[in-house]
Amino acid sequence: MSQQTATPSGTATSQGTPMAGAVTSIREFLAFKLGREEYCIDILRVQEIRSYEEPTRMAHAPAFIKGVVNLRGVIVPIVDMRIKFNLEQVNYDTFTVVIVLTIGTQVVGMVVDGVSDVITLKPEQIRPVPELSSAVSSDHLLGIGSVGDRMLILLDIEKFMASAEMGLIAETTH
Repeated sequence: MSQQTATPSGTATSQGTPMAGAVTSIREFLAFKLGREEYCIDILRVQEIRSYEEPTRMAHAPAFIKGVVNLRGVIVPIVDMRIKFNLEQVNYDTFTVVIVLTIGTQVVGMVVDGVSDVITLKPEQIRPVPELSSAVSSDHLLGIGSVGDRMLILLDIEKFMASAEMGLIAETTH
């Protein structure tokens, strides 16, 4: 009996050709809240989680880019995901955190309403994304994860941050 498990790098071998964008191995995700919705991102992209501090504002930046912070000598752009996803209320309280991500060679911070936990999902717990009109393009979603009665929106944070509308990270060469 062999069981497929993720390697330390987060990859796993699988037989057959995976569907484009599909999650084909056991993976760990960081769950976070934006309003009443719960999202997940690949834990391997997370550098650290920090309490929110007001960043230095940048002139002519879009409203969702709150500014930049100096993180141990690295200038990090801070994206408020609540503003980007058009949430009705954007409150800064003790639960508001910044998830610092490393995507390629770039470091980016994203403001969220709070972090819940790290979740391990098996391929059978992940369903395709239905075609809906939403603040997030379905191209930037990996799927919908199901854990008990929780529905988790799996965000492909690398594709999202590299998208032309975000303009934060140079797209990787194909």
